[in-house]
Order: sequence, then structure tokens, then C-alpha cells
Amino acid sequence: MTAVATKLDIDTRYALSAEQIGFFRENGYIKLKQVLSPEVLAYYGPAITKKVLELNRNTLPMAERTTYNKAFIQVGNLWTKCDTVKEFVFGKRLARIAAELLGVTGVRMWHDQALYKEPSGGFTPWHADQYYWPMASEKSVTAWIPHQATPLEMGPLAFAKKSHTFECGRELKISDESEVQISKAMHDQGFQYVEEPFDLGEVSFHYGWTFHRAGPNVTDRAREVMTIIYMDEDMRLKQPTNDNQTADWKAWCPGTQIGEVMKTHLNPVIYSSR
Repeated sequence: MTAVATKLDIDTRYALSAEQIGFFRENGYIKLKQVLSPEVLAYYGPAITKKVLELNRNTLPMAERTTYNKAFIQVGNLWTKCDTVKEFVFGKRLARIAAELLGVTGVRMWHDQALYKEPSGGFTPWHADQYYWPMASEKSVTAWIPHQATPLEMGPLAFAKKSHTFECGRELKISDESEVQISKAMHDQGFQYVEEPFDLGEVSFHYGWTFHRAGPNVTDRAREVMTIIYMDEDMRLKQPTNDNQTADWKAWCPGTQIGEVMKTHLNPVIYSSR
């Protein structure tokens, strides 16, 4: 392998320790340093950004947007629209981390999603991702991948430590209501609020049911973040419990029947040890 190829590698194993795996399962999230090299981010980041700008429909002036739309530009399944992005999203390094953290033989993709918080972009309200996903188990994880070092002023992802087993608030979508109600619940239950900057190359992973939020971006630079949502390669579709889960069923795993493994052409296995 050449020096350039080594720097751009997205497939080799990232050595997780037993302590790191234990931390994730106990606390519902983990931040891992030096997961991706600066060269990887410099190579793939511009391709992701180009597609985000091409596909963005969130163009109202900030003052005219809802809280949700102030929080970020959101574009999903970029891998289906750009071969360079597909190459990145199909990288086995991140997927293997996801599988090892979840304790499963392999993971398939639920979908990817760019979350770009513009300069002067607002806060992201408290929520749990799996509110939106019709999945039959908790074996899902989001990799949150900043393209740049992300100080507190940019609105890095923040977590309620150990909240992934707490069920109050799971019925709330991202909204002003979720910000108020979940914030109170996290405070009342004594969950530690973890808000820290991200170094360049640092990536976080959190369970689908871990409560999290992000502050506003008060800098003059966009907070560019790519996410990849992984699920157990044997994940089955459950009966949706809200309209958003029904919409995601149709969007991200079309044709799957309730009780079946979610294995459509949009949900390829990215890593498996089988």
C-alpha cells in the first residue's frame, strides 16, 4: 500500500479496547480520537459538501425558519448520488467499530445523513434518533463524523450520559417541546450532560436511544458533519408506532414487511464477520 493510500485508508481495523466497548455500553455513547486521518477528511469532505450544497432545499432566511430547520441542513442517502461519497460510506473501518460496540456479527446501513450547521445556525433540540426508526431492537448506532475540529462555539454533539435505557421522552420528535421536556427529564433523573469539543479525526458513536442535542453555531464557518447510521445486520422491521416511523419505513427500507430483516438495496451490509 502506498503512503498516499495509507493516509486515505477507510477500511483497516481501529483497535477498540474492552474498556472502550464497556464504556459505550454503559454510557450509551463514546468519542474516539484519531479514527480518521486529516487526509481522509480533506479528500472525502469536499465531495460530501458539494452534494450537500447541490441538494439542499433548506434555503429560507434563518429568521424565517422553524427551530428544526435552523438547526442544520439535512441531506440523506448521499451515497446513492455520488460515487466518492459511496466509497466513504462503505468504508469498513467505521462499520467494524459499530459492530464491535453493538456486539453483533455485522452491520448494515440504515442510511447516511449530512448535518451541516450553518454560521448562526440554531441549537439542535434534545431527542433520541430511534423515535424515527421502526427497528425491532436497540442494536442501532450513529457515527457522527465532523469534517473539522469542532469547538464548543460550533455546536458539537452533546450527550446525556447513560440515558439510552431511559424511556421517558422517547415519544417526542425533535422540537421546542422535546427540548423543554427532555431537558427537564434529564435534569430530574440526574443524567450527566456531556458537551465537549471534537478534535480533527475524532468520531463519536451513540445508540439510537441515547438522548442528545447540540448547541448553536456562533462562528462564521459551517459545522460540517457526516453521519452514518448502522444497524444489526439481522435487524427486523417492527410495526411503526408513529407517522415518522412509517415515513422512514417507506423511505429507507421500501418493500420490507413487518417482521422481516431490513435488507433492501438501500440497506447493504457494510461489515460482517460471518
